[in-house]
Formats: sequence, structure tokens, C-alpha cells
Amino acid sequence: MTYLHFFAQNREFSYFSILLTISLFAFLISWLVEPRRLINGILFTIFLILLAAWTTIMIFSTHLKTLQMVYALLVLGFFFLVFVVIAFSWLFCFWNAYFVWKYESHTLPNLLTLLLGISLIMVWIISLTGPARYFPRWLNALLTTAPVIAVYLLFIMYNFLVNLLLYQFVPRHYNQDYLIVLGAGLLHGEVVTPLLAARIDRAIQFANKQELKGRKTPKFIMSGGQGGDEKISEAQAMANYAISRGIDPKDILLEDQSKNTYQNMLFSKEIAIQDYGNSNFKAKFFSNNYHIFRAALYAKMAGLRANGVGCYTRLYFLPNAIIREFAGVFVMHKKRHFIVIGLITIFCVVQAILIALNIAKYQMM
Repeated sequence: MTYLHFFAQNREFSYFSILLTISLFAFLISWLVEPRRLINGILFTIFLILLAAWTTIMIFSTHLKTLQMVYALLVLGFFFLVFVVIAFSWLFCFWNAYFVWKYESHTLPNLLTLLLGISLIMVWIISLTGPARYFPRWLNALLTTAPVIAVYLLFIMYNFLVNLLLYQFVPRHYNQDYLIVLGAGLLHGEVVTPLLAARIDRAIQFANKQELKGRKTPKFIMSGGQGGDEKISEAQAMANYAISRGIDPKDILLEDQSKNTYQNMLFSKEIAIQDYGNSNFKAKFFSNNYHIFRAALYAKMAGLRANGVGCYTRLYFLPNAIIREFAGVFVMHKKRHFIVIGLITIFCVVQAILIALNIAKYQMM
């Protein structure tokens, strides 16, 4: 009766408890059934929002002043931290760009945080100088297109980051038939890079752990074609490295025709079907932790029932890599995004035209 009385006196808490439970089950069912869905990030965010509301109602229903004060301070501290991160994000971008410039090649993909930092400074300058106050109302309405599109891009990037983080926790299931290692560039046209070696080592570690659990020895599918400047295929170079690490050559299959991640998945699936005899095999693919979610989307497109296992990536390398991955996922769904951006643009243009017509009508009166 005590609990019934509590819920009767706190209807908001009861409603949010029900909504919170529903949102949690909706997220878990969606994520566990198919973690390769972008909607999982939205469902998880809805759960977090409801959890925050539920926690707030619960704490302020206790009438414990000390607990309420501590909670309020924690919330203020969180928002202050968010403000600091946003305000000084440009500084982080330059700091990261310095290390990337120092340790990596000076290519455009490795300069993304530098370009982002410069863009953020320009945004801050425009915000502080406030040139919009000198423009007519219709032009300001038209110029709102840019910030509204920016908010949309920030939302889909946030959703991508949430999905990327969630995907790191996909259950491993040490009962696989095939371990697919995704290729990368080679050193001197024939030697695996440290980045690629880390992927192979992670797959070997997975295989060893599966064997320790008394399960079957999985086969490795080394997936990677031969670039124009490479002496051998990436698949062959990976096989050579795996053999040097103690893997039996008979447990290695080569997929040496792929040119991109989608082909990695498609051709590896075909090799596994041919070797296994049907499509009921179990497989995992291996890449760097920042890459496995986008690779999983390609696996889904290729009809390969496999989830990824990520290997460690140096922290300074992650920001540039994650930006590239986001761009890749954006392009994968570009039709959807361009429709939304187009609708935003049309709305702002129509709003600007209506404001201009109203101003003209007022001036004629």
C-alpha cells in the first residue's frame, strides 16, 4: 500500500516510470536485434532524456533538501562542462591538429580538425560582431538557412556518435565460423602497416579466446585488393603477417579483389558461402574501433550477417577519423539528408519572400 500511495501522490513520477520502461525496452529490443540501425541512437537518446526527467522528479519528490542541492549542483556542473567544451572546442581542434601534423602524413583527410577549428573561430567572430543587425529583416530570414542546417547536421552527427559508441558494446559471441579482417594500405607495397597489424592481431586474439572456450577454430578471411602502387594484394600481405604470428595457412582464405569496404563485405560473404556450403555461417569482421559502425552498415547493405570488433586506435588520431566516418555515413544516406536540407532551404526562402512582400505592402500604404 505504501508504494501505491506513493505513486498515487506522484502521478508525474508514475507516468515517467512507465514511459522510461517502455523507452528502455524499445531501445534494447531494437539494438539487440539489429545494432546496425541509425535509429538506435535516437531511441537511446529518448531513453536518456526520460531517465533525466524521471531522476529529477524522483529526487524532488523526496523533500530531502541536501539531496536536492547536491543534484542541482551536479546538473549545473554538467551544463557548465558542456558550455566549456563548446566554447573551447576550437582550441581542442587546433591541439589535435598539432599532434596529427606531427605524427601523420600531411594530407587533407588528416587536416579536418584544423579546418574545423578555423571554421569555429569564424563562427565565433561572426556571432560576436553581430553583422546581422545591419541587414534587412528579409535577408536575416534568408540567412537563417545556414544555422538551421548547421543544427540539423549537428543532430545527425550526434546520433552518429551515439551509435558509434553503442556499437563498441555489441556482444562478442565466441562461436564464429569466419573472422573477416578488413584491409588497409601497405608499407612499401608489401608490408602491413601498424594500423592493419592491429586489426589482424585483434582477430587472432579473438580466435585464441574462442578456442580457449572449447569452441571450433575459426577461419580467417583476409579481405583487401591490390592497389596500383602495391606489389601484392593487401589480403596476401595480411596472410603473410598472420602466418608469421602462428596462424595455420589452411585456416586462411584470401579475398583479394575488393576495392572498398562494401566490396570487402560482399566478396567475403561470397567466399564464406562457397567454403561453408550455405549462408548459415557465423562471422565477425575486424577493423579499427572508429570504423566498425560504418563498416557494419556496409555489411548490412551487402547482406552479410556479421557485426564488427574494433581494435585500439591512438587517441590523437580519433577526431579526424571520426569526422571522416561521419562524412562517409552522411554520403551513404545523402538522398535523405538532401531532402531535409532542401525542405529547410525552401522554408527559409519562402519566409524571406513573405517578409519582403509584407514590408513592400506596408511601404505602399
